[in-house]
Amino acid sequence: MQLLVHKLKVDNMSVEKLQGMTSMVTCLARLFAVLHTAVKFDALHMLTALLSQKESPLHDLLRSMPASIWESHIRVGITAILQNRVVSSEKLHALLLAECMMSILGEDWLSEDCKIQDTQNVLPVDKFVLLVLESARIEVAVLLNELAYLKYESSKTSETDEAISQKQRNLAILFSLIERIVKMISNASSSEGAPNQTICESTIMQAITGLNETISLVLDFLQDAKDHGQRKGDDLLAAARIVGSYLAEAPYACKEKTKNLLDFIFSIEGQDESRPFYSICFMLPMLSQITMEPDGCRTLASFCGYKAVMDCLVKMTEQDGIDNGSMFLACDTIINFMSNRKSVHIPVDSCFIRFLNALVTWAGTSNASSVTMTASCLCAMLIDLTSEEFLLSCSEFDAKTLGSLSELIVRSLQQDVPDDDGEQFNQKQVIVSGYRRWADRFPHVKNVVDKHVSV
Repeated sequence: MQLLVHKLKVDNMSVEKLQGMTSMVTCLARLFAVLHTAVKFDALHMLTALLSQKESPLHDLLRSMPASIWESHIRVGITAILQNRVVSSEKLHALLLAECMMSILGEDWLSEDCKIQDTQNVLPVDKFVLLVLESARIEVAVLLNELAYLKYESSKTSETDEAISQKQRNLAILFSLIERIVKMISNASSSEGAPNQTICESTIMQAITGLNETISLVLDFLQDAKDHGQRKGDDLLAAARIVGSYLAEAPYACKEKTKNLLDFIFSIEGQDESRPFYSICFMLPMLSQITMEPDGCRTLASFCGYKAVMDCLVKMTEQDGIDNGSMFLACDTIINFMSNRKSVHIPVDSCFIRFLNALVTWAGTSNASSVTMTASCLCAMLIDLTSEEFLLSCSEFDAKTLGSLSELIVRSLQQDVPDDDGEQFNQKQVIVSGYRRWADRFPHVKNVVDKHVSV
């Protein structure tokens, strides 16, 4: 059966065979829960092999099954592995299985209450959440220490390289699990006091304390890499991602360490990247929040980080399928930065021109009012720093782009803003006040605007 599981092509299976697979998953789950022999570990390995495949029809069938006892059986099995003295590799398998369950059924699977008839070993929800989190935190701490030693202190051999690769893969699994737990805790915090709330406040606080400690360790791992001049590697990129995911929910956690390492995090490249991109994307949710305060803007200005955000947005517009969520975060960061800047001079250089072009391009790809207003608001702030004559003297900016920019300003001024949309109302105010300041410096834009709208 193990050989078959590893060879199966789930994507090409008939519905009948897929239903047989779901039956096998439920049978394995029961064995995993109730047995206390070596077969328990065999069931664990087969379950992880089946459920860790990328999104597949099997996952859809498992999701569509009515509230089933198999999910609870897996919870019982995971509890038994994590609570007992078993080797680290088996605990990693159990944690991988927890990550698979959250991936397939949603982050809240970890905190769902469950009742099982045929076993008394069901751990209360709060204890189960903390057990999984604490087990993951312990494994992460061990792996970070071992990786740092292998990378920076031990002698380099082919065996060392293989050991590093294996530990990096294990670390990626644990980071993914912790990232899902962060989302689950965030959901629980936002629904605190709701009738279906299953985690108590003290558990949430314990989890947050533990997550703070783990993120601090990850930042120490990044500091180690910085000290050794290492900025390229998928393990570093994964570390940047988990830090970004947590800071998105708690932007001021580990404030000093984050502040000192932000410049380095912006320089991290994945193994297949030619220049930093994803590491900056991972930080955008946090940046869009901390730049609402002058101190956050000063941090970004201290190493010209705003230019990295601008370049990041430019690259987003060059990719197939623009991620509007990340685009909005990048725009919000720069809008906040420009609103709060006091002594920071933003040069009108090639980075500035590319950024302006990218905003105009993005606005041309969508009719959504949120895209129009956000792009136009930022453009109105940017061109207040320059003039039409100067922009047209730049090789990267031409009359066609100026025409598109003019149309964007007109569209935003004509936009009907809903009474309950405070953000778009504020953006329109910025566009109108900005236009009144710079209209005389942009005669072409002024002519186009005057033909369509009265400002």
